[in-house]
Amino acid sequence: MKRLAERIEARTPAHRDRAIDGLRALALLAVPTGHWLLGGFTLSDDGAIHNASPLSAFGGLAPASWILQMLGIFFLVGGYASVLSFRRHEGPVRDWLKGRLARLGRPVLGVTAVWAALLPLLHYGFGVPGDTLRTASTLVVQPLWFVGVYTVVTALTPYCVRAARRLGVWAAAPLLGSVAVVDLLRYGPYADAVPSWLSVLNILPGWLFAYQLGVSWGEGRVTRRHAWGLLIGGAALFAALLVWFGYPASMVGVPGEARTNSHPPSLLVLALAATQSGAAILLRDRLGKLLRRPALWAPVVVVNLSAMTILCWHQTAMLAAAIPASYAGEITGLVGAPDSVGWILARLAWMPLFAGLLVLIGRYARGFESPWTGTGTARRALAGVLAAGFAVFALGLA
Repeated sequence: MKRLAERIEARTPAHRDRAIDGLRALALLAVPTGHWLLGGFTLSDDGAIHNASPLSAFGGLAPASWILQMLGIFFLVGGYASVLSFRRHEGPVRDWLKGRLARLGRPVLGVTAVWAALLPLLHYGFGVPGDTLRTASTLVVQPLWFVGVYTVVTALTPYCVRAARRLGVWAAAPLLGSVAVVDLLRYGPYADAVPSWLSVLNILPGWLFAYQLGVSWGEGRVTRRHAWGLLIGGAALFAALLVWFGYPASMVGVPGEARTNSHPPSLLVLALAATQSGAAILLRDRLGKLLRRPALWAPVVVVNLSAMTILCWHQTAMLAAAIPASYAGEITGLVGAPDSVGWILARLAWMPLFAGLLVLIGRYARGFESPWTGTGTARRALAGVLAAGFAVFALGLA
């Protein structure tokens, strides 16, 4: 490990912004950690597993979701990195966008195509119940919505750059205001007269908010004074929304709850993103110095090189443990109602197994992140058809 760290250190360019990579790695690892800790399974009489959450029984765990919900950091860093890449690019903007979007699309196409092939094999070959496969499909798709949203905001990068150059950090303010207006309509005194589809209007501005902050940061338009404003203002807004406006405390959906913060993002999500963004900007220099140590820098590089693999396959790793275990009946922390302290402790003990399975899967799945230069047109078309078929099944259309 020491030799590996030394080789990575030797190959790292002197101009590499280690703090940005460190923040990205932190946000990436928060995704599987959150899903593994706050997601569980119940076992029905027919042996099928169904989604459940310890948050249903332990509302006091909601603050954990404030820490584990780090998509604000991910979008912030994504905006910052996109500006640097956009600035270095020579040639038409469409070529830059094509390259960025291909890096996002290949791993998604890979995981959905593989699962499309696995579904009939698991059902007809190994007798896995249909409800288990629907549960699995839902979990596999769950993190992929993020890739779709990130694809859209990435395509808007040229416009975000123009806004940042003209308005600086304030370019994100209209996005915050837009979400606030929609939330007022959804939850205000006239909420009964508002159509349910109105919440969809929050999806783009809700996630573009932190990305725009990152673009402004990359353009050098965010100062430490601005960062303190984001940190303090975001925290104050977050507290006010919880205490006086009745927003749900959990940043992730809780089964049985009528309201959710993240799907689509509510104003509370933006308040948390502002708080996290301010803290990240203020801590950038310290984090950069800390990551000068090869032993700390090496895992950051490994995580960043496997970013899409982690995002796309971490639910598969948990399912690889849970589905076989379901044949043995209820196993605390793995398959069984997440409604006890014992379950929480057991789930913590299962986490290394999930991580190990993800590493094993990643050895083979990481190839989807590389350009498919050796893949013919027919194979690409087959992968597309399989992915589309899986999407139809996962979304409950079949």
